[in-house]
Amino acid sequence: MIPAVHISAQTFTFRELAAATKNFRPECFLGEGGFGRVYKGRLESTGLAVAVKQLDRNGLQGNREFLVEVLMLSLLHHPNLVNLIGYCADGDQRLLVYEFMPLGSLEDHLHDLPPEKEPLDWNTRMKIAAGAAKGLEYLHDEANPPVIYRDFKSSNILLDEGYHPKLSDFGLAKLGPTGDKSHVSTRVMGTYGYCAPEYAMTGQLTVKSDVYSFGVVFLELITGRKAIDSTRAHGEQNLVTWARPMFNDRRKLQKLADPRLQGRYPMRGLYQALAVASMCIQEQAATRPLIADVVTALSYLANQSYDPNLVPTPSLRVTGSRAGLSERNLLKKENGGESEKDDSPKETARILNRDLERERAVAEAKMWGENWRRANAQGNVDVVNG
Repeated sequence: MIPAVHISAQTFTFRELAAATKNFRPECFLGEGGFGRVYKGRLESTGLAVAVKQLDRNGLQGNREFLVEVLMLSLLHHPNLVNLIGYCADGDQRLLVYEFMPLGSLEDHLHDLPPEKEPLDWNTRMKIAAGAAKGLEYLHDEANPPVIYRDFKSSNILLDEGYHPKLSDFGLAKLGPTGDKSHVSTRVMGTYGYCAPEYAMTGQLTVKSDVYSFGVVFLELITGRKAIDSTRAHGEQNLVTWARPMFNDRRKLQKLADPRLQGRYPMRGLYQALAVASMCIQEQAATRPLIADVVTALSYLANQSYDPNLVPTPSLRVTGSRAGLSERNLLKKENGGESEKDDSPKETARILNRDLERERAVAEAKMWGENWRRANAQGNVDVVNG
């Protein structure tokens, strides 16, 4: 039984959903998660294309996930959250019906790409990151009480036409702390590689736990690497463990860019993106930014359109003072001949390398977005250089 609260989602019979998915035939199968299988379907009554999740009937946790998802997505509505159309609770059958997202998941576009598939360009990656962050911002700051997503990962970010991202799979979501409470305590759930260290160790969950997971996904977008990849060499299997030491060496920061981009990204944009990602994956939750500040910074980055037909950013292979000179010259070209800005590779690396200036890095990231917003309101976004 669904608890007696107002549910906006439509109810379906099992027969209706079996007909929509052609009796759950293999050709309709889209994928499988921790709690069930997902099929593409078409509702006979309306002709609407949908995604149907059939939960594992033998899993008690699956039944809990079903209840949480129906309740959460009936109460929460935002352009960056997937839309729950309806559900089925016939007998022991538990199914969820969502809007169909034609471009699949972010994971599908980042990892194990077939040779004929084009990788996401830089602009699209920043757009996806900004949209996904806005979905989290809604859960943390606009939902009342706040909602902690708890399972933020690339496979749970679905893409609509135009690569518009929407968060899906709310079965692990938890209501956040209220009043004077700083956290909620719960059994550790989620996906290895994305869980914040303090949550994995203590079970204490806060909105900053989601911020850490966002940072991991943002690193996936920047690097093209999986959060956990057992096929890589020892020391490179965990994305965060591999990336962290490079934040301390400005000469290595470009090695964090996805090689499939082939240098087609703005250098300043790369360093600014890495600054945001590094703040999100700080080991101490208190030093991570609020998701609202992340949204402000990423809104700026997502609106700095980069022309992929420009000459690709060269690799920096020189060292010492010549390396610094090369970086400054490249920055001057991107700034239209202007002097080096405070968000240059040199300055960004210095910030990342000094623990005492973490808050300054967050403040500067926030400033990029706020400057962009002010200029945009005045109809003069071209004047914003960060």
